Amino acid sequence: MSYEERDDYGMYRNKHGKGPGPELMGANTLIGDHVHNLQNEHLGVIKEFMVDMRTGAIAYAVMSSSRFLGLGEKLFAVPWQALALDADHKRFTMDIPKERIENAPGFDTDHWPDMADTRWMGAVHAYFGTQPA
Repeated sequence: MSYEERDDYGMYRNKHGKGPGPELMGANTLIGDHVHNLQNEHLGVIKEFMVDMRTGAIAYAVMSSSRFLGLGEKLFAVPWQALALDADHKRFTMDIPKERIENAPGFDTDHWPDMADTRWMGAVHAYFGTQPA
């Protein structure tokens, strides 16, 4: 399901260039969007956005992986800077090999990391090759 299908308020209907998207998007309409790499391999699905309440900026997208090796769902905090909106295909993209996601530090729903911990934050940004905003 794409953001246009989750558009309860009609934000993305053709308004002759008026209105939001793709420069401004409703967060709720992006939850559930797929994430692919530049080789068009499916990496996961956006489950949540983590907002830095001090700055108001999105710090991370929480992405769930596909079931790697049948082990169940794995969650990843993906730095916002690592994602790009692909408005043509109504999804996000990342410039990362699929194997790198499979080996990324992740967590499950019962063991969320302390995302405000600067050491954890530094390790996640280093893994994805981004800089904290």
